[in-house]
Amino acid sequence: MKSFRLLAPVLLGAVISVTGCSSSDNEEKAVLANMGAQQLYDSAKQSMEVGNFSAAAQTLSALDSRYPFGPLSHQVQLDLIYSYYKSGKIDETLATIDRFIRLNPNHSDVDYAYYMRGLTNMESDSNLFQELMNIDRTDRDPSKSRQAFEDFRRLIQQYPDSKYAADAKQRMVYIKDRLARYEIAIARFYMRREAYVAAANRGRYVIEHFPNTTQVQQALEIMVSSYEQLGLTELRDNAMKTLKLNYPESEFIS
Repeated sequence: MKSFRLLAPVLLGAVISVTGCSSSDNEEKAVLANMGAQQLYDSAKQSMEVGNFSAAAQTLSALDSRYPFGPLSHQVQLDLIYSYYKSGKIDETLATIDRFIRLNPNHSDVDYAYYMRGLTNMESDSNLFQELMNIDRTDRDPSKSRQAFEDFRRLIQQYPDSKYAADAKQRMVYIKDRLARYEIAIARFYMRREAYVAAANRGRYVIEHFPNTTQVQQALEIMVSSYEQLGLTELRDNAMKTLKLNYPESEFIS
């Protein structure tokens, strides 16, 4: 009984807190329900200006649902894309982007939608915790990076004069290095398993598909080592020749 008396104020406070939150949410929904289109949009923009993108997304979503064909509809969807993105809501961002592109393929800002699609897929491939802890996870599935690369490629191909094209090109360079690092990580895994043919093939894939990345030296070194283990002297010598020519400081050069 004594324990219950001690816990009672805490439990009561929790109940009041939950009730208060619920009441606050209901009041906010009631306020939004009584707003017109312009008022809702102004409210969302104010939330965006102060960095409250979660609140902005909620308001914009309500506005988009209530006035899907209004004069503000296109801008509402574009702002909703950005608000979802800044809120870290990957699935909602991509769904909104795809809907905008599908319904407005000739809109003057469709290049922005493709750009945001690339950014969103890049974001979903990253792991902030691992980056902060300096944990190397280059062996994780790069499918989202591949999709981001395709988004940026489509943007540059279809809208070469877009103001987002230059940044997209820079991001594609980063993505290519990310994909090359993944191939090297898998090649090293094969090396540890003594699967030298598979390791050499991964190294050659990097040379052929990602020749301008920082991983080419490692790819050549893996090829030299793998061909040595396989007794493929001619292939080893060819890889070594290329390594000497481009990376004379490599430790693999005797």
